[in-house]
Amino acid sequence: MEFTERKLEQCVIIGAGPAGYTAAIYASRAALHPLLLAGPQPGGQLMITNEVENFPGFPEGIMGPELMDLFRKQAERFGTRILYESVTEVDFSNPNCHLIKTDQGRTIETRTVIVCTGASAKWLGLESEQRLNGKGVSACAVCDGFFFRGQEVAVVGGGDTACEEAHYLSKLCTTVHMLVRSHKFRASKIMEQRVRNTPNIKIYMNTETLEILGQDSVEGVRVIHKDINQESVIPVKGFFVAIGHKPNTDFLKPWLRLDDNGYVVTKPDSTATDVPGVFVAGDAQDKVYRQAVTAAGTGCMAALEAERYLASVGH
Repeated sequence: MEFTERKLEQCVIIGAGPAGYTAAIYASRAALHPLLLAGPQPGGQLMITNEVENFPGFPEGIMGPELMDLFRKQAERFGTRILYESVTEVDFSNPNCHLIKTDQGRTIETRTVIVCTGASAKWLGLESEQRLNGKGVSACAVCDGFFFRGQEVAVVGGGDTACEEAHYLSKLCTTVHMLVRSHKFRASKIMEQRVRNTPNIKIYMNTETLEILGQDSVEGVRVIHKDINQESVIPVKGFFVAIGHKPNTDFLKPWLRLDDNGYVVTKPDSTATDVPGVFVAGDAQDKVYRQAVTAAGTGCMAALEAERYLASVGH
């Protein structure tokens, strides 16, 4: 829908992934006339996900960008206005009028804000990693592990996330080659023991990835074993990067409470923050599940809570 500026918005949604679009759908149907700030590249992490097979309602699977396009069309159908601008700064000092500034020099005033900026996977920084992203390289075993059942895969990382990903993949794949970049695990002892006790997880300590091999799909990984300064090639069909995520919340630091990893802290069983009228949904506050369907669920919650908040203050 074409953007029309209002003197004071009822609801502004920052971010256009599953959480943001779902919040927009619910807020639109509640007659909040939401404005969604999508940024220059809307769609979130699903825009680099080829096949999505675990989102309900698509028994044959669907391409990530196609799913996000359907989200957008549904939000627009109910009246969501979308601006393809990025938020550079916010001011939550006035609980009755929150200020949002964009990279186009626009200042928007709103009664409620729903933050759905998500989190970005941390990558190794290899050219081959980016070239083969979505072609065997992934940052989510739960999302993409099913495509590699019965095959050999590699997981890089040594924390709890990497252990969880490796253990999950061990149930689907013949062998999981776990590449731990340090001489010791960063994971909790119980998670470390779990992967060490899983027969088809092969652990390589102090091992660095040099290159992911393959032209159109992953065919192997070239590594260096730093203890002996020796290179080797491990034949795999999938390469999973599990070195953590960084929530896209830096612009919120002066205003909202963040945990040590940058995730927004919300009230128990709620998407509400400590600032009245400001809510957070999706991966910007969820460091546990990080799935499209859970992000969409919290987007729904945030819109409902924003609607109830506005009613409670007489709007």
